[in-house]
Amino acid sequence: MQRVRLQEWLKLSFQQRVGIPFEEFWFQRWLQGLPGGTRVEKAGLPRRSIEKRLGDRLIVHMHPRDMIRDVNFKGVGGKRPSSSAFLWDGEWDESRGDLRHGSRYQFIADLDEHRDDLTQTQRFQEHAARLKAGKPWASAHEGILLDSEEKILAYLQIYLDFLDDMACHGFDTERGKDTLGVVVTREGHLLKINRGLHRLAMAQRLGLASIPVTVMAVHRQWWEKVTAGTTGQAALNRLALALGDCPPEKRPGRLDPGKDQGPIQWPPAIDQK
Repeated sequence: MQRVRLQEWLKLSFQQRVGIPFEEFWFQRWLQGLPGGTRVEKAGLPRRSIEKRLGDRLIVHMHPRDMIRDVNFKGVGGKRPSSSAFLWDGEWDESRGDLRHGSRYQFIADLDEHRDDLTQTQRFQEHAARLKAGKPWASAHEGILLDSEEKILAYLQIYLDFLDDMACHGFDTERGKDTLGVVVTREGHLLKINRGLHRLAMAQRLGLASIPVTVMAVHRQWWEKVTAGTTGQAALNRLALALGDCPPEKRPGRLDPGKDQGPIQWPPAIDQK
């Protein structure tokens, strides 16, 4: 666990002292139309620099049950664009998963349905089986070791308490270490990426009226369409305005790694109970 924390500290320190200043230097050249700026855009534009300029303008509000598709990189051979780049090339947006049938929603639904006896949940039974086999589940990153049934139950109760808190107080953007990240496809539709999936599943389970998601990257083809040959601040402004017209993608993709499983029956929304 100490090794993981040290690695995280070293990574963060390098980003702050070397990576971010380097990105900012070149982004400024693009922003001001200076030599080398076109190469910065060709390389994908640094995501952190764009987040610094646009801030809350990258946030889009939507009904959580509309956000049903995510990017599944298996359909493109596992090839992922750089998380440091804001412009993504490739066919990634045609490879999608269905969050309604994903592990996070199934986990949250199972907890909710068996809230009076968490030992009946699939996740408890999986962790208990590992415990019995002498291989308790552990997460070095989170500092968790489930080496007793009591710890397994306490771990599951944390998620159930989070769900109940959201039911009482709504979606709290301050809770959770990650924002609910999304990306924009070449068609201008939103796909979920692997950040905040448990909180999204909770909001879907409850049927909250609206949640905020943050755009982390966009397809280069869509960027070129909405910026229409502009660069610098003018391009950023056109991007920010266009984000408000981006709906969640609801259709399966051409390169999906699995068959479409169709819709599910959502439980009644919390305000309808």
